[in-house]
Amino acid sequence: MTLRVLYLAHDLADAAIRRRVLTLTAGGAAVDVAGFQRGGNLLSAEGGVSSRVLGETADGRFVQRMGAVASARLGLKRKLAGLSRPDVIIARNLETLALAEPAAASFGGNIPVVYECLDIHRLLLDGGAKGRAMLFAQRRFARHASLLITSSPAFVENFFKPLSGLELPVLLLENKVLMLGDEPNAAPVAPKPAPEGKPWRIGWFGAIRCAKSLAILTEFARRMEGRVEVVLRGRPAYSEFADFDAQVAAAPHVEFHGAYRNPEDLAQIYNDVHFTWAIDFFEEGLNSDWLLPNRLYEGGLHAVVPIALASTETGRFLDSRRIGLTLERADPQSLVDLFAGMTDERYRAQTAAVAAIDRSQWVTTPADCRALVARLAALDRNTSPSAAIAAVSPLQS
Repeated sequence: MTLRVLYLAHDLADAAIRRRVLTLTAGGAAVDVAGFQRGGNLLSAEGGVSSRVLGETADGRFVQRMGAVASARLGLKRKLAGLSRPDVIIARNLETLALAEPAAASFGGNIPVVYECLDIHRLLLDGGAKGRAMLFAQRRFARHASLLITSSPAFVENFFKPLSGLELPVLLLENKVLMLGDEPNAAPVAPKPAPEGKPWRIGWFGAIRCAKSLAILTEFARRMEGRVEVVLRGRPAYSEFADFDAQVAAAPHVEFHGAYRNPEDLAQIYNDVHFTWAIDFFEEGLNSDWLLPNRLYEGGLHAVVPIALASTETGRFLDSRRIGLTLERADPQSLVDLFAGMTDERYRAQTAAVAAIDRSQWVTTPADCRALVARLAALDRNTSPSAAIAAVSPLQS
């Protein structure tokens, strides 16, 4: 029997939403999506996937997003009309978790709800009244949830276990590259060749939302006078920058090439660079220190050497596998010092170490997709959670 999933999405233009939907369908589920738009719908061209728009939201406008969620709650039954009753509802992030219970009620209720939280919003970590209100709302909306999905052990250890007040079993789904068809059985990726006199190229790909990273990289590229180039690709969060386009246009040796398709374009764009920028200060000291970003897995799969902060979860991930380059502090001078000692020989050793990591570290396979769907199919709305939030269970095929 095919598992029917209703996926509530916070941003229909987010490539990670498309990847999760493709993961579920590859695992054998039938998926309907309902979510908010922030400038497009990547699922509109996906055959076999129904997507309903619940409203418009905007980056950096939290009050506006709350209003959009409240409006969607009022008209939710009408907007979901015509969809088949789901066996499971997955709510991506807190704003759509607020819709999970009324969504279940619109189909008659008694449907398991999964809370998928892959970023911890800074308001949830606010020590004042706003933070307490957000934590209360999260507990309230998650009161009937059966499972929590998150992407980094540090989220559990630093937030969900000590602070959230939730008592749910946890499924760890890392931000691995979705590879279907014959690709997972392909030969290991070969180490990338050294540039042989050409500039080193650093790729910063994906969600571009960190103004501090942009300032560091543009100043570093300027100081290196063409010996290092910085390549940006993805979706900039324009609300986080004074003028992203002008900053990039004025920066020497910095390129921006816009959005790309994940996973279709990954080989092409990562084969164009030698290093991955895996540093983020968007929510410095909090979410940015705990996450394991998509670009870590994408670059690792293509033998691109990651650059991370030693004090973060990403830095610890690299250190435990003895790969990549870690910095004690990230600033232009630290990068100048790092690349002053970057020889072809050192680079070849670094990329060879990344290429030697088993592909299963970087890739979600069809077997993983089926395991996820099987895990969701085993949920029972009438059964209380059987594991405390301290118990993290990674997805294993």
